[in-house]
Amino acid sequence: MDKEKRGLRFAFDASAEIAPESSPTAFVPARATELSLQGCFLETAAAFEMNSHVLVKIFESGEFFEAKASVLYIRPSGAGLVFREVKPHFRAVLQKWILKALDNQVDARQTPR
Repeated sequence: MDKEKRGLRFAFDASAEIAPESSPTAFVPARATELSLQGCFLETAAAFEMNSHVLVKIFESGEFFEAKASVLYIRPSGAGLVFREVKPHFRAVLQKWILKALDNQVDARQTPR
């Protein structure tokens, strides 16, 4: 797995959808569990091949993000995606979510156990 392509990922929990780029209306449900500026991990029962081109949508706090992506790696629980094309509006949404995830991670480290 190429860590440079994956980037620094943060724990995330949001509903999502994924579809083959060749069938853009064939979305199947998924769950985004990791997020970065370069990609994400989606838990899904759908099977995708390595390097296949997909469309991804992620829904969180009344907003949504969408992008064209490629399947970077596959695990039994889902697929790691690298974003290929992100429109400026969705890049801003993604950056906001990443900052929130970073804040949550910092808060979790500062909370005494």
